[in-house]
Amino acid sequence: MNCEFNQLSSRREFLGRAVSVAAAAVAAPALLRVGAAQAADAPWTMRLSTSSVQFSSLPVEKACEQIAALGFEAVDFWPANFQCPHLDEIEKRLGPEGLKDLLAKHKLKLYAFSCYGLGYPRYAELLGKAGGGVAVREARYGKVTNLTAEMKTFLEQLKPQIETAEKHNSRIAIENHGDSLLNSLDSFKAFADLNQSPLVGIALAPYHLQAARASVEEAITIAGKQLLFFYAWQHGEGLNQLPGIGPTDFTPWLAALAKAGYREYVNPFMHGHPAPEVMAKSLATSRDYLRKCRDKAAL
Repeated sequence: MNCEFNQLSSRREFLGRAVSVAAAAVAAPALLRVGAAQAADAPWTMRLSTSSVQFSSLPVEKACEQIAALGFEAVDFWPANFQCPHLDEIEKRLGPEGLKDLLAKHKLKLYAFSCYGLGYPRYAELLGKAGGGVAVREARYGKVTNLTAEMKTFLEQLKPQIETAEKHNSRIAIENHGDSLLNSLDSFKAFADLNQSPLVGIALAPYHLQAARASVEEAITIAGKQLLFFYAWQHGEGLNQLPGIGPTDFTPWLAALAKAGYREYVNPFMHGHPAPEVMAKSLATSRDYLRKCRDKAAL
């Protein structure tokens, strides 16, 4: 009798466990769907950085002080060949540990080194030892006759720099320029389709897309998860290149970034060298304007 009772109890326990497992199996996809829906409904976080070249007349320490005082979270450092001494000052005077101390002092993060031409290999070890980040560079310049073939060749030629980026905890972002292999929407698509490396992506400059009469929102969509850097930069003269000063409405651009799941920084930017006090005031305008655009888009 006890044996039969024990067998019956065991069967009941087994069936009970089986029902529980089945119920969990049914519930799991629903829970996953709820989690995915909650993630999709989560507001987009806009993080702001700016480039040290905006304060190129100041030593790197003072540039970081200005950038932090304006409420930016991270910095993109520029080199001397763009009339900005900061990368060279870091390389020759601060070193990676000095740069980390400087950023920690001002509660800033290292976002990028802008190092065009053959600059990235020179600064790769420094970038890696300072914590890693994005290295921004250009594509090939000149006339394009066969977009797909030439884009494939360009990406193949990047392999040595990709290996360097892997070694030094970095990623490479290719900026679009006029008269460059990466400039049109078709070239964005070719890049996105052919690029096989998670360490390579696009640094999107709306200034050049507007000059080419191309849709910035469409370029953002095409780049998708391969978008590593976004310049909040419009086509204009002087301070009119900046958000909130020139005429462009940045709201659709931010909405497109949110839809694409962009998780890097939005980087107000301009070419030119206004006095530091003028630059600081203008960047404060851009900062506030971008926040209003984000709120306006209900992101």
